[in-house]
Amino acid sequence: EGEGGEKTIPFRRVTGDEAQAMMKKETGYLIVDVRTPQEYAEGHIPHAVNIPLDTVGTTPPSELPDKRQMIFVYCRSGARSMQAADKLARMGYTNIVEMGGIQDWHGEVVR
Repeated sequence: EGEGGEKTIPFRRVTGDEAQAMMKKETGYLIVDVRTPQEYAEGHIPHAVNIPLDTVGTTPPSELPDKRQMIFVYCRSGARSMQAADKLARMGYTNIVEMGGIQDWHGEVVR
């Protein structure tokens, strides 16, 4: 809890542009697309792993073995990525970066 009793968000929130800048500097991170497989197939950020939000429960996903690894999470508009980031943080992931939606991504997209 932060001061004054408000809950501190257990993950970082950045814009797509900030995420892109971080990806240029960082190494060893993962990018997770929490949209449906169909949405993912229609276009996703290069090297992103598709882990649909409805498959994220209380068990750490096998695709994400290292809870300390930097993990960027995005969806279409930012709503599902917030939910997924929150779920992952509750499972003990300590380096989650919620980057909003692919609609605000100005980098490359793989189709």
